[in-house]
Amino acid sequence: MDKLPKIALPAIFILIATVILISKSAVTIGSGEAGVLYKTFGGGVVTDEPPMGEGFHIVAPWNKVFIYEVRQQELFEKMKVLSSNGLEIQIDASAWYQPIRKELGNLHQSLGEGYLDRVIKPAIRSAARSVVGRYTPEQLYSSKRDAIQDEIFEETKKILDKQNVQLNEVLVRDVTLPETIKTAIERKLKQEQESLEYEFRLVTAKKEAEKVTIEAQGKADANRILSASLTDKILQDKGIDATLKLSQSPNSKVVIVGSGDSGLPLILGNN
Repeated sequence: MDKLPKIALPAIFILIATVILISKSAVTIGSGEAGVLYKTFGGGVVTDEPPMGEGFHIVAPWNKVFIYEVRQQELFEKMKVLSSNGLEIQIDASAWYQPIRKELGNLHQSLGEGYLDRVIKPAIRSAARSVVGRYTPEQLYSSKRDAIQDEIFEETKKILDKQNVQLNEVLVRDVTLPETIKTAIERKLKQEQESLEYEFRLVTAKKEAEKVTIEAQGKADANRILSASLTDKILQDKGIDATLKLSQSPNSKVVIVGSGDSGLPLILGNN
């Protein structure tokens, strides 16, 4: 009985030490995450091996694992930038990004877990200032929304590709102009639309007038050709043909041949 505590104490100590060791060595990496291993006595951050995948892992208790989300993430930014003529414009934009999985070790070594604030936000702000500065407020408001979105994406991507971060998309959700500028642009666009409608009506009326003129000219030409082709001989022949047809009708009449104008038959009476 006196020996039992002497045997039990070391066993309890070993058990406790084992539990602590396992708790320090066990790492669980969740869905959509990856781990970067840091070897305290082995050269620091591991960059020449793939990052640790999802699931349960055992590592040496003196090493550390830094867990990163490798799924696509969204950054929403409200930015105040200047247009080409110096007016302040507010851009509401979203960026879809994710760390490049195979470069996770290098990302951790160069930027660390705060890479969003250290590189992504400055990159998209810099690109937005550069791109918006090329356009006037009117272009930003009306016709260049898609263009600035694409250009911000391309310029941001060039920066992030060198920082082990993958940019998937940039979406410009809203462009807010000073109210006085917005009102002036809307008034100008309305006037331009009304001018285009007026020009369309003028063109339509002109084309309709040209159509009527062409039709009238065609009829005049046809009448002139017809008149030129009707000689006295043709008229006499047609008159004789008409007289013969009338003489054959059942109505009583008097036909005096050769007594009308130009020698055409003269028909008297029709009953």
